[in-house]
Formats: sequence, structure tokens, C-alpha cells
Amino acid sequence: MTMDASKQKGKSLDLLRIMEMIPHRYPFLLIDRLDDVVANESAVGIKNVTINEFYFQGHFPGQPVVPGVLIIEAMAQTAAVLVVETLGPEAEGKLVYFLTINDARFRKTVGPGDTLHVHVQKLHNRRNVWKFRGEARVDGTLVAEATFAAMIVDE
Repeated sequence: MTMDASKQKGKSLDLLRIMEMIPHRYPFLLIDRLDDVVANESAVGIKNVTINEFYFQGHFPGQPVVPGVLIIEAMAQTAAVLVVETLGPEAEGKLVYFLTINDARFRKTVGPGDTLHVHVQKLHNRRNVWKFRGEARVDGTLVAEATFAAMIVDE
């Protein structure tokens, strides 16, 4: 399944709105903006990768590469915002925990200067468990993909 980036149909959410919706903060907030947010369907998270990212100090000095697990985390954060947008204000600030990550593939490296477009599509949900398909792209090229499930919880 390929997600069509040409379908521009949803709304955008800026960083301040994202921070109202999910509890992640620097240095672990891994999305800068969401575009094409369609409640109960899909969203595109945007991450502008800079040399100042905390992980480049050790991954890898002289050849900075975004860790693949952080690309998957960016998918999860994008999906979490989509869940909150779908459920409404009562879901704001709730935690969303991974349950499964399946079929993860890392196709190309991502580094400073790249803009990561994180496409997530809801596959289904039952009560507080949600399943998504995620694809990360740079300049239209697929760099990572995964299917994952998460649970929204009251803390």
C-alpha cells in the first residue's frame, strides 16, 4: 500500500497545537508540524532535521544519521495527534503507548538538512487500541515504513 502524498485535503496543526495535544517535549518531540490531518483517517507529520538534534552527537560522529527507531517514534507521535484530533479535547495530553511494531523497514538514511514527511493512515481501532500504517519519505523517496498498534491510556 502506498500513501498518496498528492491528496491535500486536511487541516494543518502547528507545533504549539501539537504540544497541547500530546505530552512529548524537547528533546523527544519529534514532529514540528502536521499537515493534511483528516480525523479518523490520516495525517502527515513534518520533521525538519537539523545538525542540532541531540542524537547526532553519538549517531554517528562524522556521519550523522537519524536513528531508525526515532523515525518510528515520529510515526507514533503523528498517529497520537491523529488519535487526539479524532477523539476530541477530552483526549488531549493522554499517553499513547506502543503495543506492536510490525514489518518495519528502513530503506535509506536520513540526515541533517532533510525534511521528513511522516505519513500515517489509520487501519482500524477498537475501543482504546488503534492500528496504523506509517511511511516516512524525504523528497518523495520512501526511507522507512512500519505497521504499528498503540493504546491510549488514562494516567
